[in-house]
Amino acid sequence: MSRVVFCENLKKDAEGLDFAPWPGELGQRIYRSISKEAWQSWLEYQTALINENRLSPMDPKHRKYLAEQMEKYLFEGTADKVVGLTP
Repeated sequence: MSRVVFCENLKKDAEGLDFAPWPGELGQRIYRSISKEAWQSWLEYQTALINENRLSPMDPKHRKYLAEQMEKYLFEGTADKVVGLTP
């Protein structure tokens, strides 16, 4: 049986993640209050951010930027806009 969480991103009850997708407290917060649907949406948005801004997940500065954007996207709805992205 799948877990149901109140997704802070979608503002509704939805299927929860199977595991914490990120280390530390932020990962636990995501696990507790972000749905699979919202997480998948973030992964697609993150891909667009990486491609549009030519980011490297190997670069510590880029990883920090992506972590900040992830938190903004999932919990605040204020992540940086991606030029040319149509939802």
